[in-house]
Amino acid sequence: MAAHRQAAAGRSPHSSGIELWSSPGWRHEAVSWLDGQLAAAGLIRTGPVTQPRLRPWGTVLEAPTNRGTVWLKAPGPNTVFEVQLYQLLRRVTPVWVVPPLGIDIERGWVLLPDGGQSLGECLDELDLVEVFMVVLQQYGQFQRTLMPHVGDLLACGVADMRPAVMPDRFDEALAVASRYAIDHGSDADRALLDRAAAMRGQFGQWCDRLAAATITASLDHNDLHPWNVFADEQVTSWRANPVKFYDWGDSVVAHPFSSMLLGLGFLSQHLGVGPDDPAVVRPRDAYLEVFSDLAGHAELVDELEIACWVGKVARVLTWARALEDQREPVEDFARAPFRWFTSLATDTWIAVD
Repeated sequence: MAAHRQAAAGRSPHSSGIELWSSPGWRHEAVSWLDGQLAAAGLIRTGPVTQPRLRPWGTVLEAPTNRGTVWLKAPGPNTVFEVQLYQLLRRVTPVWVVPPLGIDIERGWVLLPDGGQSLGECLDELDLVEVFMVVLQQYGQFQRTLMPHVGDLLACGVADMRPAVMPDRFDEALAVASRYAIDHGSDADRALLDRAAAMRGQFGQWCDRLAAATITASLDHNDLHPWNVFADEQVTSWRANPVKFYDWGDSVVAHPFSSMLLGLGFLSQHLGVGPDDPAVVRPRDAYLEVFSDLAGHAELVDELEIACWVGKVARVLTWARALEDQREPVEDFARAPFRWFTSLATDTWIAVD
């Protein structure tokens, strides 16, 4: 954001985070911009603007309009790439994203219409396995559409977590986890860290395997849980119509299958079953069917598990990025990077929390 605009909003050019987003000056500027975007879209705000989410890494404003709720999302400096990413996704994969009503690259703001009913809001109404088969297959189609646009994704500022660079990312993630273990960890934590650090050689072999694979990089949502997937108003439309994927602040450029670390991980944990249970295997295979022209099924399954192991390191650095240089208390989240790194020392490729 330009310095003169920051000064006009009553803050210094170096203000950031919760302190900034809580200030009357920032809110006035944001609401004025929101109202301007609504007017340009032919919409009218019908009630007060609220701020339902305020986190160290971003904030969201909510406003009612004559055509439903709208949301202004303001990511922090380490995830502001999401705003420009929306421009790319609107152009390349419009069927699978919520179309922005307004984008301001300079300020780092995006205005979105309500996405509809999320999968997370209707878990009890659905056959979750059947729904995941549909959703993950569509997500695979979304990823294949984006494969030719990796250069554009990187130009938007999406972090590079492709297999060739992941050995270096392992070292970065180890440094993050080590700082936590030294400052806050127990003896048991430090022993677990040593076990995960000893995976360095195996991790490099996994990366080499993925780098040589026929499946090329794409966008990894990196937080693919049910509350980030929207459908139309009717639950029955999940199978008939395209779903919308939302919230790209954690996304990275990576082997596409690493998205299943959380995509299948949620299903495993929610249902209380292991990764080899049919309730996980069937959605996994529906997803892999999208890539079946590129390799045999057994090879794809093996590649998916390896990609998820490697994706654990991307999760470490995604959390570290969100928490970096925050002056506000983040104790509730501080252990997350350590937890993800040490999950390398578990006996499963699937998400551990």
